[in-house]
Amino acid sequence: MNILVTGSRGQLGSELRELQSALGSHRFFFTDLPEFDIASADEALSYCREHEIGAIVNCAAYTAVDRAESDVETAFRVNRDGAAVLANAAKACNALLLHVSTDYVFDGSGCRPYREDDPAIPSGVYGQSKWEGEEAIRRIAPSYMIIRTSWLYSAYGQNFVKTMLRLGCERDSIGVVFDQVGSPTWAADLATAIVTILERFDPGKSYAETYHFSNEGVCSWYDFSRAVMQARGLSCVVRPIEGADYPTPARRPHFSVLNKRKIRDAWGLDIPHWHDSLLKMLDSETRDER
Repeated sequence: MNILVTGSRGQLGSELRELQSALGSHRFFFTDLPEFDIASADEALSYCREHEIGAIVNCAAYTAVDRAESDVETAFRVNRDGAAVLANAAKACNALLLHVSTDYVFDGSGCRPYREDDPAIPSGVYGQSKWEGEEAIRRIAPSYMIIRTSWLYSAYGQNFVKTMLRLGCERDSIGVVFDQVGSPTWAADLATAIVTILERFDPGKSYAETYHFSNEGVCSWYDFSRAVMQARGLSCVVRPIEGADYPTPARRPHFSVLNKRKIRDAWGLDIPHWHDSLLKMLDSETRDER
């Protein structure tokens, strides 16, 4: 099977590149801007037909949560219109569309892990644009899987872990919010889950599924930051602060823990704890620096 991966230079796309050898029977086509614009209908359809694409993994997204509040048009062009374009291309080529979404489709006012069938109440432009992208896929694509994730980080790109490592080397102390709770996700673990699904799904079957995936366990950003500092032996002191003391253009969910039972049971996944995965990521990054 020929598999198209969009947004391939981002965190998740880069981790999928690392794992492509695990799917030796399939051929991957890794694309990103500027050579492939997911919001260009003609471009996407032509590419998928030319390369006889059988599955699309959409890792492309506008993820600048705060900037989206002022850059509304671009956020919706990528997250909503781009998803619709890929859904139409998948329909034309009879391909599976595996689309990555976000915990931001929920407002974070809950107190138990969010299930896939919980009502979506997006907060902010980013969450709304991602939710409308999901809905476009559900309307258009004949076969799709939507995977929502949270607190994504990796050795690639810019993310919370890399920011903490930088600040931990530059400062004696930092304040990190303690009243926003969720589950970090190592992009390599999500990539592994996607590869497992690509190995096991039936190309002759149509899917209409929404899943949740993050690492197991729960923590606050404060806890997460302390774990990063301790793992690297950094002396920077992490102080707990309230979210109100760190205002941002976009409101962050106070509770964004995702229930992973559905994807775990459906595909036989063994999902690691967030702290174990953090240590593995930092250990591999350290080896790469030697």
